Amino acid sequence: MSRPGATSVCPIRLLAPFQYESRTRIMFGPGCVAELGEQVRQLGCRRVLISTDPGIIAVGHTQRSQEVLEGAGCEVAIFSGVHENPTSEDVEAGTQLAKQFQPDLIVGLGGGSSMDCAKGINFLCTNGGQMKDYWGEGKATHEMLPMIAVPTTAGTGSETQSYALISDARTHAKMACGDKKAAFRVAMLDPELTLTQPAEVTSLTGIDAMAHALESYVTKRRNPISLVFSREAWQLISQNLVRVLEDPQDLEARAGMQLGACFAGLAIENSMLGAAHALSNPLTAKLGLTHGRAVGLMLPHVIRFNGVEYNDMYRELLAGDRCNRSTPDAQQGAEGLAQFVADLICKAGLETRLAECGVKEQILSDLASNAAEQWTAQFNPRTVDHASLLELYRQAM
Repeated sequence: MSRPGATSVCPIRLLAPFQYESRTRIMFGPGCVAELGEQVRQLGCRRVLISTDPGIIAVGHTQRSQEVLEGAGCEVAIFSGVHENPTSEDVEAGTQLAKQFQPDLIVGLGGGSSMDCAKGINFLCTNGGQMKDYWGEGKATHEMLPMIAVPTTAGTGSETQSYALISDARTHAKMACGDKKAAFRVAMLDPELTLTQPAEVTSLTGIDAMAHALESYVTKRRNPISLVFSREAWQLISQNLVRVLEDPQDLEARAGMQLGACFAGLAIENSMLGAAHALSNPLTAKLGLTHGRAVGLMLPHVIRFNGVEYNDMYRELLAGDRCNRSTPDAQQGAEGLAQFVADLICKAGLETRLAECGVKEQILSDLASNAAEQWTAQFNPRTVDHASLLELYRQAM
């Protein structure tokens, strides 16, 4: 018999099959990017292609990384043509440079876009074809070049995932291209690199990381390993995101966010995502909303939707959050958590209604049809279809 006031715990399906293999070595610490050259040498490589973007070049991270690599005796080529929400055209342009330079290792330096583009370039350089050929899972037939991730944001967790999210330049479809061979060999987490994030990027990436922790915690593919990463990611992100928003130079909070985003990436790798991401992808692909903004708009509504059947899981998550007095009491469950997330999105200065972003009621049905086709929709704990997804969009209007 449960003791009075105890939180009921949704059981973990211990007999549900899963596999776990750590494919990425994680290095963490302020200033650790200074060891980038040594990590390349340990992998037996010396010709390095860096995938990055103009913003990262402007703040000096690319030059510093290049100097570290050249100081270790490496030859370096830089592909800086990465755009936010990278497309197949970005990947093809980077592949052309790679074919000319012939690297033996690729570094993804920047946010999720730079890291995903690095993976895309690697697919095409080593396996040929077009990016759409790798849409899905396990499509690479040949070994891929070793890669090192150097994230400069705290958001996507791409550094610990074997998937690249690339948009088709023609159809704008977001293609999740995954293969275990595409995992980074090393992820170098240097929180000092995240101090240069603009305020809006900090907000958008932070909300995305929080969504990863919360969605991966309840998916149909959750398992004992993924839950460990989801819980720790939630603890770190919920404790540190407000601190970073209030004091962008708080290095300890930046470090907490970077670790939280990394652990959330590991949770996704072992659990996947759900309806909030399925709903956000059409908003990005068809209307141009940034990913963090889109997922933030939908996340509170999805939490409430899932809470109808899975409220105990949200209570369990909140019950374990003993060190953070700002999060809701466990008994508030999904409703308290959804309101906490909505308040945090307001504090981050982001929109909370689709109408604020120019979304019109008459396109919601088409958006819902597209959301129903998204890969992550099938992993949402509560089954979704066109009707339920349409209602979620309407709630967000």
